[in-house]
Amino acid sequence: MFRFIFRLAAMVALSISVIMAVLDATRTVAASALVLTPLNTSWLAVSPDTRAEFETFVRTKASPLLWDGAVAWVLNQPGFAVFAALAFLLYAIGYRRQPRGRFAAN
Repeated sequence: MFRFIFRLAAMVALSISVIMAVLDATRTVAASALVLTPLNTSWLAVSPDTRAEFETFVRTKASPLLWDGAVAWVLNQPGFAVFAALAFLLYAIGYRRQPRGRFAAN
């Protein structure tokens, strides 16, 4: 059951990654220059309230150092790359290994 949930979440993250990559590719063609939109910019465009609430939550519950270091670095990366890495991680967690046979197949 949990493997299914992780694989479903991986599929959703991969879908978001592809959508963000297509948007960046469209902007790149229109500008005739490489355009990579940071995750922070995309998040602020979609829902600035949740972005502010997330920052407040991390700063109060965890540590301002965590926000300034790790979270700010992740938010400055291209959005499609962040979601692609998240999809890979979630899929790896939900991956089911194939049972190995006792003997080699002929």
